[in-house]
Amino acid sequence: MEKNQEYIGTVCAIGSNGEGIIKQDNAIIFVPYTLVGEKVRFKVLKVASKCVYAKALEILTPAEIRVRAKCPVFTKCGGCQLQHIKYQSQLSIKEQSIKETFRKVAGIDVDVLPAVCGDNEFRYRNKLQLPVSSTDKGTVIGFYAENSHRVVPISDCPINAFWTKDIISAFTKYINEYSIIGYNEFTNSGDLREITVKEINGNLIITAVILNPKIRGLNKLADIIKEFVKLPFSLYININNKQTNVIYGEEFNLIYGNADYTSEMLGVKYKIGVQSFMQVNNSVCNKLYSNVKSLVNANENTVVIDAYSGAGLMTAILAKNAKKAIGVEIIPEAVDCANELAKINKLDHKITNYLGKCEDILPQLIADEKQNNSDICLVLDPPRKGCDIKVINSIIKSNIDKIIYVSCKPSTLARDVGLLVGTLGVIDGEIKKIENPSLRYKIKLVKPFDMFAQTKHVETLVVLERI
Repeated sequence: MEKNQEYIGTVCAIGSNGEGIIKQDNAIIFVPYTLVGEKVRFKVLKVASKCVYAKALEILTPAEIRVRAKCPVFTKCGGCQLQHIKYQSQLSIKEQSIKETFRKVAGIDVDVLPAVCGDNEFRYRNKLQLPVSSTDKGTVIGFYAENSHRVVPISDCPINAFWTKDIISAFTKYINEYSIIGYNEFTNSGDLREITVKEINGNLIITAVILNPKIRGLNKLADIIKEFVKLPFSLYININNKQTNVIYGEEFNLIYGNADYTSEMLGVKYKIGVQSFMQVNNSVCNKLYSNVKSLVNANENTVVIDAYSGAGLMTAILAKNAKKAIGVEIIPEAVDCANELAKINKLDHKITNYLGKCEDILPQLIADEKQNNSDICLVLDPPRKGCDIKVINSIIKSNIDKIIYVSCKPSTLARDVGLLVGTLGVIDGEIKKIENPSLRYKIKLVKPFDMFAQTKHVETLVVLERI
């Protein structure tokens, strides 16, 4: 196949990123926004050694599960990949993708339970992150196009909360009235580079990330927001003039509203501030944490170790029924928040939070609790990159009986589970499949949670029990 040439083919499978796969002319062709069984006219964009990347030009025979996307910039904006698919079919695709990922990555055949979905297919996101860019057509607010830093202008977003349109309208007025210039990442110049919003119990925390503290009209920004946004809100100004992909600089200034807000989940009260982490989908998060709590099934002799514990919300939820809960986290600010959370909920006598690396702290923690004859349950909730190999090795050496793993990326989940179970091993510095492995753990449950409807992403819950 040749670049820029047009071809016709039939989609035979769906890839891990939600794209259609066509196999013809001894090539594997990835065509985004196409579905199994569809006959497609496509244009080749890139020819690599093992695969071809293409763009769909025309769907000649649409699949029955295809629907019209609600978003006018779907396929242009990089936020959603599955809006063209009926929602129940999206769930099926994600379930099958997890199953295939375990088979390909770890050599394990798993039974995947039906995905748990939230209360809403759209308008579910409680967090908004809008880059502001300087273009030849002026300053624009929007989302990045797929695999780029080109901002696609938007006026609303159907997967984000109802107030999204109001936020964009308010900042558009501010930009126009005060001739505000968006960020130019090549010259590291401009006035306004990012707008972020979090919703907590009907209250918004809005942050304007600026380059220059003397930006025009800053004292009028809260008044302009009030014209459009009817919810109570706080307004922070963050200064970030470094040429970096990191959104925030170190300095936050509250110029309007409250510093933080309180919320509650599964009987645990917690505070959310401008820098606090929060899941994007409240209803799915509630169901996920409830499932984790049920699967831990803690009693008066259970010690729960919450690795990658963050600000301590799950640690506190699990501590309520356990003998004690232990959090391990590498970020100092998060540990401070977790300690405060324990005090707010009067659980500080049952919770201990450690600051440091899981690989350094876990082995001794587990050894100490085994000496106390405790029933230990380890909960892993790492970032997208998964667990460090040192963490995996320390868990294997500990002979822990029960592991609950929460992941937002199936490929790293399958890799880590394969290493823990024993179907994968490190050979000559590389992770490889093991022939005739001696298995350490049995996979008791694989359950998807659709935290990110309309997108390719999925949260997955796995339970391992020692054989």
